[in-house]
Amino acid sequence: MKLRLLLLSGLLAIALGTLSCGGAGPIAASLGDTGTVEAAEPGETGPAPEFVLQDADGKEHKMSDYKGRVVLLNFWATWCGPCKIEMPWFIEFQRKYKDQGFSVVAVSLDEEGWDIVRPFLDDLKPNFPVLLGNDEMATDFGEIMALPTTLIIDKEGNITARHMGLISKDDYEAEIEELL
Repeated sequence: MKLRLLLLSGLLAIALGTLSCGGAGPIAASLGDTGTVEAAEPGETGPAPEFVLQDADGKEHKMSDYKGRVVLLNFWATWCGPCKIEMPWFIEFQRKYKDQGFSVVAVSLDEEGWDIVRPFLDDLKPNFPVLLGNDEMATDFGEIMALPTTLIIDKEGNITARHMGLISKDDYEAEIEELL
């Protein structure tokens, strides 16, 4: 229920024009528009919170599994238009940088769970783990208020950037390369 309220708050913000995410607003019309980039605020700096989530095959993944790697941690949903735009970029980043100490981890916040996520993944064929998130994780990572929300995490496990909404592929790539 809390996650639904958070997502509804994000959608309200979109309607008011304060965020560009969730498939609404000018993002659908122009890939050049950018989302919000926030410097990590107090409580968001330091180590990324630990989590234990499962992928579609039931394998557990933990944040600590990625220590020593740069991580692009993406919160998304199947109904989110900008999320669908980003996914092919993330597949490309994973392929290009995985051998340099980089990992993409995507966390679906679809309330319908694997029933709706699994068919989407069958079509997308991601080369990175896709996990099913929950209210607790969304809260631990700073109240995910809008989708997509993407965190960039350095090799020491610290959150270095938080992006709400769609940003450019080039901006993501520059942040990744800077940390590798």
